[in-house]
Amino acid sequence: MIIKPRTRGFICTTAHPKGCARQVQEQIDYIQQQPKWEGPKRALVLGASTGYGLSARIALAFGAGAATVGVFRPSAATDKRTASPGWYNSAAFEQLAAEAGLTSISVTGDAFADETKDKVIETIREELGQVDLVVYSVAAPRRTDPDTGETYTSTLKPIGDAYTNKTVNFHTGEVSEVTIEPAEDGDIEQTVAVMGGADWQRWISRLQQAGVLAEGAVTIAYSYIGSSITQAIYREGTIGKAKDDLEATALELQQQLAPLGGRAYVSVSKALVTQSSSAIPVVPLYVSALYKVMKDKGLHESTIQQTARLFELLYADGGTPLDEKGRIRIDDWELRGDVQDEVARIWAEVDSANIGELTDLEGYRKEFFQLFGFETDGVDYEQDADPVVEIPSAR
Repeated sequence: MIIKPRTRGFICTTAHPKGCARQVQEQIDYIQQQPKWEGPKRALVLGASTGYGLSARIALAFGAGAATVGVFRPSAATDKRTASPGWYNSAAFEQLAAEAGLTSISVTGDAFADETKDKVIETIREELGQVDLVVYSVAAPRRTDPDTGETYTSTLKPIGDAYTNKTVNFHTGEVSEVTIEPAEDGDIEQTVAVMGGADWQRWISRLQQAGVLAEGAVTIAYSYIGSSITQAIYREGTIGKAKDDLEATALELQQQLAPLGGRAYVSVSKALVTQSSSAIPVVPLYVSALYKVMKDKGLHESTIQQTARLFELLYADGGTPLDEKGRIRIDDWELRGDVQDEVARIWAEVDSANIGELTDLEGYRKEFFQLFGFETDGVDYEQDADPVVEIPSAR
């Protein structure tokens, strides 16, 4: 069939297997062009099919030669829809890893569920014995607590007062003003329950109790701070409370892993085009302006480039450099004074008429579609593509 992008707001409901495979190959090519590095030899990546999780799995396998277990939701194609981009990404990764002689195992399931945790623990025991690194990159709008059965739903809201600022429809380029009503009773608690550190800690505790964490094991999760432009809706909003909880969890896990000589960190990343960030009002316009500035200054990094720098810091010979709160900072280039000053200038001036000139909206739009395997160089989208792609190793 000919597979075309079909969008509904900030979601693309189709994905292209060949485009996804090509982008996985491009990330592998980038890692293989970098110097080999000494890192973990057995890694567990939770949320391994897209974004930072996918890039981490690629960097670990093709940069450090690590055996990897990747965990992600099952979302194969049916007779009515394509598979998810994460499914196609993982299928491509598994094929290319096998061709390179690398050990890779995919476990599909709900990462929040204890059933999935048990399946992963058994897989590690059978295939790897133990793991040296656990990457936590799980992102979902809802989480069911395994203990209580209660399902929590996250929200993207400011706290205290309504928030009004510019936003953009990145499909049309129309700049408008948006007002977001503040969090209501329970919104903060619900968001923290989904996006905070509870599930990360549950994973590490169960892995540790099962004896599948190696001596000196390391675990990392991802956070974001951002600029003053996005503070009210992000870091000072409901999602920011969840990130505060995640960062507090890292400090708790640092103590919990001390008997193993282990470490736990949160990595603060730069703003990137993701399906999640596309859903947050204000953020697509901010990212479009940021991309323009950072590309002009030669500072822009893609997800795989950020990941390569993260692991360089995580496994640095002289120890991992941390900020005053114990976090790894790879958002330092985004938050440079000259970068933020220029972004602020653009923000004050941008409107529907000049957005194409002042920002990299076109780059934002292209990267959005690339998340789903479209607009990728070297892929003929007029050719038939089989949407059914198997992952033989998936469990």
